[in-house]
Amino acid sequence: MSSALVIGYDPQAIPGVDGEAPRAALDAEPARFGEHGIEAAMTLIAFDAAAESTLIASPAGHPWDVVVVGGGIRKAEPPLPLFEQVVNLMCCHAPQAALAFNTSGGDSVEAARL
Repeated sequence: MSSALVIGYDPQAIPGVDGEAPRAALDAEPARFGEHGIEAAMTLIAFDAAAESTLIASPAGHPWDVVVVGGGIRKAEPPLPLFEQVVNLMCCHAPQAALAFNTSGGDSVEAARL
């Protein structure tokens, strides 16, 4: 079975945004991966001081086949440094994993398909 780690920006961490609906969509993604025979886990982060330690811990102990970096991290200007941090840390802490990029929380499976 292939495996995927999805890293996304926690929509509930965005000031002034009702993150409930986007969070529900993200929470449904692991089940969608399972329907395709892909083991999956999701790490949602905020653009704060805890992001780095969360990113380092997220791939630990599992040789992920692919790390999907969510569109919320790389599309908007404010979290662009976070995107760079995600890419750099995943290259160091999950070097065996391919990197993939989704456009929304609802297409992570498609982005991760190997």
